Amino acid sequence: MIRNASRLAATAAALFMLASPVFAQEPSASHLALAREVAVNSGMTRSFDAMTEPLLAQLQQMNVTRPEIKQDLEQVVAILRPEVEQHKHKMVDNAARAFAARMTEAELKEVAAFYNTPAGKKYVEVQPLLLDDIVRDLATWTQNVSEYIMIRARAEMGKRGHQLN
Repeated sequence: MIRNASRLAATAAALFMLASPVFAQEPSASHLALAREVAVNSGMTRSFDAMTEPLLAQLQQMNVTRPEIKQDLEQVVAILRPEVEQHKHKMVDNAARAFAARMTEAELKEVAAFYNTPAGKKYVEVQPLLLDDIVRDLATWTQNVSEYIMIRARAEMGKRGHQLN
């Protein structure tokens, strides 16, 4: 009886460890490489540049108020640029790990293949413009739906003898 309970406890612990993400196996090098390829080719990592470049530009703008430090600032930015690149590489690695954790290697191969097609490349090219359009349209849509909900809610509540302001 005790031996069976011990086996059951050991089996339960092993299953827990296998199911737990903390104890999950590290993705293979090829799995991570595909995940990295998808992260980069999807255009996702462009946002890392979009975040870091303004920070470096802001630093360089200090020379507007202090022209005497312009040359030193340019040198400092030149020193910092490769360091910032290393930080971006770490973020790309994080993105690759996120992809690898949520998608199989086979799925990533299919996605990577798509991004290497003319249609995939076009998708990545137009994606920022599409997102701009969608965000713009989303603001109008949200306003319209908000108004519609209030009009409909007032009408339905009116049928029930209640008035909403």
